[in-house]
Amino acid sequence: MVDKRQEFLNKVYEDSFEYERKYGFCSQAVLASLQDNFDFIDDIVIKALQSLAGGGALCGDGSCGGLAGGMTAISCKFGRSRDDFGNSKFNSRLSSSLSRKLRERFIEEFGSVICEDVQTKKMGRGFDLWDKEDYRKFEEAGAHTEHCPDVTGKVASWTAEILLDEGVSPE
Repeated sequence: MVDKRQEFLNKVYEDSFEYERKYGFCSQAVLASLQDNFDFIDDIVIKALQSLAGGGALCGDGSCGGLAGGMTAISCKFGRSRDDFGNSKFNSRLSSSLSRKLRERFIEEFGSVICEDVQTKKMGRGFDLWDKEDYRKFEEAGAHTEHCPDVTGKVASWTAEILLDEGVSPE
């Protein structure tokens, strides 16, 4: 029998999976799912993360946008605000420490944080998302029906798990 915590984590996974499947932009899919299930992520943060999708600017050679979305959610809750610049009492390492946990789990699952490396692991090769023909092949390989939604779902669920472990209550 699945307990309430696991039911919640499954819901976060499914929400993110569906956002990525329907709308793309992995960074936003992760954050939208977490926003739906927690109450501390503002819409402007989701807007700000759009260009981090697809390895950054859809170029594939940077960090997975889904991972960036998860790390951003952690920072929305535990990160340093501008008011805390120079505040020696603020724990400036907590957000990075929790994001590192997420990053390590991501690498354990996918072997790398680089978008093209994740594409290769999931679909056999990396794709140029700016090339129309290569993008067509990306979609035909199941990018938005299976592979990228699975990545975003896992990242959102792992992020939710970290938040729960830190005492953050769902909305």
